[in-house]
Amino acid sequence: MDEEKDDPRRRIRGRATLAALLAPVLLAAAACDRDAPAPKPARRAAGGPPLRLGLLPEQNVFRQLERYEPIGVYLARHIGRPVRFRILGRYGNLIHNFRALRLDGAFFGSFTYALARKKLGVEILARPEGLDGRSTYFGLLFARRDGGIRSARDMRGKRFVFVDRATTAGYLLPLAYFRQHGITDPAAYFAETYFSGTHEDAIMDVLEGRADVGAAKNTVFARMARENPAVERELRILATSPEVPENGLAVRSDLDPALKRKLKDVLLGMAADPEGRRLLRAFGARRFIETRDADYRPVYDYAALAGLDLEHYDYLND
Repeated sequence: MDEEKDDPRRRIRGRATLAALLAPVLLAAAACDRDAPAPKPARRAAGGPPLRLGLLPEQNVFRQLERYEPIGVYLARHIGRPVRFRILGRYGNLIHNFRALRLDGAFFGSFTYALARKKLGVEILARPEGLDGRSTYFGLLFARRDGGIRSARDMRGKRFVFVDRATTAGYLLPLAYFRQHGITDPAAYFAETYFSGTHEDAIMDVLEGRADVGAAKNTVFARMARENPAVERELRILATSPEVPENGLAVRSDLDPALKRKLKDVLLGMAADPEGRRLLRAFGARRFIETRDADYRPVYDYAALAGLDLEHYDYLND
């Protein structure tokens, strides 16, 4: 393999740079509400300061904005304030930039929420329940079927692709799996380890042979398999993690209590509103459900199993 032509670390830097360059353009597009129905005059979001919400780079930035923008328009109309999304280039940036960018909240993944709860004291409000009735996901370890990898022993000397140090599926799962199988130093055990930046990219890197083994979120794996049957046909699932809550909206603890209640009520009430149901279906959900910190107990337990102290954990990638 030509390291100069296909260095995975070069790829992740390129992806992060692209996301950072595109973010202002995408946010401007979100502010235009280009495809949304005209707001009702009585609920026009014009008076207060914008509500700033962060989004994780779970998939490419175009898809992520396309998925969340209609929900933002709906929220803005019902809370009487504009909603502005900030799509961040890396998972860890959501924690790192929460204060620096003065975000009011974010749709956190399960691990980023656990980190933000410990480090920032955020409060979780709600999360989506999928069209299949599930409000949880789990992590997968996978390899190509033709690669001869079926166990941790077979992984020695291979190339492993993580997603990000601040993901449950893309980092916590493999760390815990390694510890359970006596792998205390992944950098020494594998010929190469690197971070892809998104679940999509981790899956594609293994599918296309840039890595031998990878980790990612089952919901992203399933969606990609529907779009590209080769994903399921050519990749073998090696291990799974416990189920953890889907990405949920959490807000800073000092946000106005009335606004917190309103946000929660609007999300929980979407399924009772015809327009809300239409937007939910396009989002891929039946409804939003109330969510509590106790729902994240599997994440806290899994972090402990992986040997991580969340209050002092360095979530930034090398």
